[in-house]
Amino acid sequence: MLSSNGLTPSIHTLSNGLRLIHKPCHGTLSCCGLVVKAGSRQDGEEAGMAHFTEHMMFKGTAKRKSHQILNRMERVGGELNAYTTKEETFVYSLFLKKDYRRALELVSDLFFNATFPEDTFETERTIILDEINTYEDSPSELIFDDFDHLFYLGHPLGCRILGLPETVNALTRDDMVAFHRRQYTTQNVAFYSQAPLPFSKVVALAEHYLGSLPMGEAPKNGSSVKPIPAKGFRQVMDKDTHQAHVVCGSESFSLFEEARTGLYFLNNILGGPGMNSRLNVSMREKSGLVYSVESNVTSFTDTGLFTVYFGTDPKDVERCLTLLHKELKRLCEVPLTSLQWHAAKKQLFGQVQISAENKENSTLSMGKSLLYFNHYDSLETLIAKIEAFTPSRLRDLANQVFHPVNLSTLIYR
Repeated sequence: MLSSNGLTPSIHTLSNGLRLIHKPCHGTLSCCGLVVKAGSRQDGEEAGMAHFTEHMMFKGTAKRKSHQILNRMERVGGELNAYTTKEETFVYSLFLKKDYRRALELVSDLFFNATFPEDTFETERTIILDEINTYEDSPSELIFDDFDHLFYLGHPLGCRILGLPETVNALTRDDMVAFHRRQYTTQNVAFYSQAPLPFSKVVALAEHYLGSLPMGEAPKNGSSVKPIPAKGFRQVMDKDTHQAHVVCGSESFSLFEEARTGLYFLNNILGGPGMNSRLNVSMREKSGLVYSVESNVTSFTDTGLFTVYFGTDPKDVERCLTLLHKELKRLCEVPLTSLQWHAAKKQLFGQVQISAENKENSTLSMGKSLLYFNHYDSLETLIAKIEAFTPSRLRDLANQVFHPVNLSTLIYR
């Protein structure tokens, strides 16, 4: 199974159940990290806990102070990063080949040996509260959280990743220690790596730094209950903003449904990153109604979400919505012509290949794929999956997701 540069990712399971994936590569830039199934969905009543835990991992371990953590990769020109999603937390580093051992040891130390020092706990809480307030000042981002709250009402997927001020203020260090002990187990974690090193070398280093960790069972979470998304709501929220902001969305496909690949195809045509997307041409280039319009597909473990976002003058909201529904209806009713289909495939294939050349993105993608699927599709396999979606099949998928009865709308005015 070949990857985009002819080198094959390999997978190994350590004796304690922790899985790893490594892809040898050319050049000297390298990336490695760990991912755990612990996102805001796993917070339960402790909203904001996964994100707070991610922050606190950088504040100290059994053998490092925070300044030692921050300097460890920076002083050799590397980077240390982390982020939390609805279902995962990632910690990883970008660095040069010569610093591979340094990076692997540091990421392992942060992930499994964090001490969550009491003397920095309150300081970090204040930083996160400021992060929440900053987020409140960005309506183009905040509207997605408010849409999720309405769409997944009463379910953990509807909660904000950052949490709310009242929930973050209620979290304690003891809560965090318990959360970390429960979620960060070897059965719940995957290690991912891309570097100009042989697989055998990476396995040996992983055995040294990760293999001695005690085996832990994957946690059983109430968050595994599948959500029942809301359908067809329309809600307006009064906001003190110059622009109106709008999100329309509907239920789509989970990580484990083959149809999600076809939806990515449709999404790319409708409102993907290309300036030639149908929504950009219709709402910006032809009508001059928006500066930014985009559509996105998010796949979770048991459901999915399709969304369209745009910002416009308040007086133009309804006109923009009319144009949006016109483009959705066109995809539902009119199959792509042979010429359109081949052109759309060519564009998507190009984007996929360019993305595969981004070492950071492709390595993180390998980690998530290993975490959930225990394998990683080659570029050729992914392209074959895209090829399998004919114009008529894409139209059927559009009717499943884009039908007006399924669409919900949130408007900031």
